[in-house]
Amino acid sequence: MSDQEVMASIMRDHIMNLLREGKRIDGRGFEDYREIEIKTNVIEKAEGSAWVKLGDTQVLVGIKVDVGEPFPDLPESGVMTTNVELVPLASPTFEPGPPDENAIELARVVDRGIRESHAIDLEKLVISPGKLVRVVFIDVHVLDHGGNLLDASGIAAMAALMTTKVPRVEYNEETGELTKLDEYDPLPINHIPVPVTFAKIGTAMLVDPSLDEEMVMDGRLTITTDETGHVSAAQKGESGSFKLEEVMYALDTAVEKGNYVREIIKRSL
Repeated sequence: MSDQEVMASIMRDHIMNLLREGKRIDGRGFEDYREIEIKTNVIEKAEGSAWVKLGDTQVLVGIKVDVGEPFPDLPESGVMTTNVELVPLASPTFEPGPPDENAIELARVVDRGIRESHAIDLEKLVISPGKLVRVVFIDVHVLDHGGNLLDASGIAAMAALMTTKVPRVEYNEETGELTKLDEYDPLPINHIPVPVTFAKIGTAMLVDPSLDEEMVMDGRLTITTDETGHVSAAQKGESGSFKLEEVMYALDTAVEKGNYVREIIKRSL
């Protein structure tokens, strides 16, 4: 057994012993988030941006709004795309190069939560149906990995989108000429989806797992809901399983904690 495996075994035993006493390694309750700090408009040249600190985790999101062609099957809808960069300095487990499976999963969960909740009114981003639409790029940069990247990234993405200003344009249908104006409109936002992540360790379900808890968890479950309680994304991670009652508990708690986080996002704007 390697030194790393020995340390992981010792850490798991320590965390399990605490959980049996109803305690977490950092003193939080099972349903408590770590402190959430949000700063918006932190990137001057981006159309929208936000920095989020969730415990020891730090994430920076920049929003770029460009003009492009719509998808052929969605001629009357703008385009949204999400990319994630795991900065190598953020964690010894992150390596330079193309996105790995962790970055791809993170991007997909953030993207799905926003897209399926119809958080952005993409129909209002059409300039000329079938020809020209707005393209919204969500770029997530993980600066410091202290656990629960899913929630930190989702929170930062929504805070950044809610501060985004879209430059007005004039489009000449006859000539195809596009003129950008020095005027801006807010990005049309319908909903505020918030992901809430649970780590299952033994029989305990823990909200907002720290990195130490993630290292020893049996399973992970992320549920994204909006202010109406609509579930727009759900993602299971790790090999452990969840009982039906655990999933139902997670769903109810995700709605409750989502409302809590949503108010923090609103206050940051």
